[in-house]
Amino acid sequence: MSELVIDKVQETTRKEDIQNFKIDLIRKRKQSGSLIPLLQSAQDSYGYIPEKIIYYISELVNIPAADIYGVITFYSQFRLKPLGENIIRICEGTACHVNGAKSILSVIKDEIGVDVDETTEDGKYTLQSVACLGCCSLAPVIMINDETFGNLTADSLKKVLKNYQKVEPSLHEHSSTNE
Repeated sequence: MSELVIDKVQETTRKEDIQNFKIDLIRKRKQSGSLIPLLQSAQDSYGYIPEKIIYYISELVNIPAADIYGVITFYSQFRLKPLGENIIRICEGTACHVNGAKSILSVIKDEIGVDVDETTEDGKYTLQSVACLGCCSLAPVIMINDETFGNLTADSLKKVLKNYQKVEPSLHEHSSTNE
């Protein structure tokens, strides 16, 4: 599929997601307890909850924007910033912690240039820390999107990141590029 066709499909899907959010907003705006489902719908549609949407929801459901921000920041499921194209998750569970997760995290930070819960300036990567990835026998472990990498050392991690960056465009052919 050509990149132009892929971009059109993504644009159509995004428009459909936003339309679905608007439908949810209309249906739920008068319902008691509808704030969290509306925020979930907004995040599903936009990938995060944009500030303008917070004010839009605030006007429609008659809840102050400050209160909506309070709900968003209370629940870890909600994001106020878009995620990067690629999500790097580092496990900091007990097995990973004992087997060097902190040094692995330090290498990741140095290699991609961001801290936990930040996204690179180019929007390629977001770094997240998680309590457990469920791969304790492979500790220390990271995931890049849906791919798991275990038994990591500083050197093996650098190779993973370098190899991933080399093959990343082919792994994400469906993504649009700004080059």
